[in-house]
Amino acid sequence: MFKKYLSLLCVPFFFSQLPFPAAVSVYAPEEKGVLDILFMGEKVGYEEFTWQPAENGYLLTVRGRMTKPIPMVIDKMSIRLEKSFIPAQYYFEGTVSGVRQEVLSVINEGQVENVILVAGQEQKSTEKIKRDAFLLPNAVYSPYMVLTKKFNGNLKERVELSAYIIPQFETAFALEPSEERPWRLLMDMSGSEIILDGDEEGRLLSLRIPLISLEVRRVPD
Repeated sequence: MFKKYLSLLCVPFFFSQLPFPAAVSVYAPEEKGVLDILFMGEKVGYEEFTWQPAENGYLLTVRGRMTKPIPMVIDKMSIRLEKSFIPAQYYFEGTVSGVRQEVLSVINEGQVENVILVAGQEQKSTEKIKRDAFLLPNAVYSPYMVLTKKFNGNLKERVELSAYIIPQFETAFALEPSEERPWRLLMDMSGSEIILDGDEEGRLLSLRIPLISLEVRRVPD
């Protein structure tokens, strides 16, 4: 139950425990947009993102801020992916609950090398994850668009997948297409539902986590 709520609320548990202060789809090659974040019906933040082609794959970059449920400022976040959407590198720079943090993760064949800098102190770790695990950083929602770009319109039945709540832990989840609405994906993580609405171009239009009354909406272009 603890792990379930950690992944859903996107609480930076990993950092609080450190010894310092507290399927291939083809879509438009470049995309920019803004996601509004709502918690219990109140707008609490936003994310500005850019998705663009990069050497042998794609690059997602994000910046933004959020006040609830966890105060967070994203000065810069990036995920570099192969053309098959397998992650190769992750970078985060910003503050979580007022604490300055920087994370660099290099992923190669499921081997993750993390370098984490929190409040001026460095810690390194090595993790082994599934080679095709999706990176879902805590309290950052733009990376869910990797799911809509990879699966929207292509997923015909329920599949079992894996997510790395980087840099904390890996967890299994299931993904299936909705029978009620085109371009909708239903994500089951630890028994809790996450609803992803996309479009025919693979864009992420909205994300909802009913259990914690959290919603993310794309601002119309």
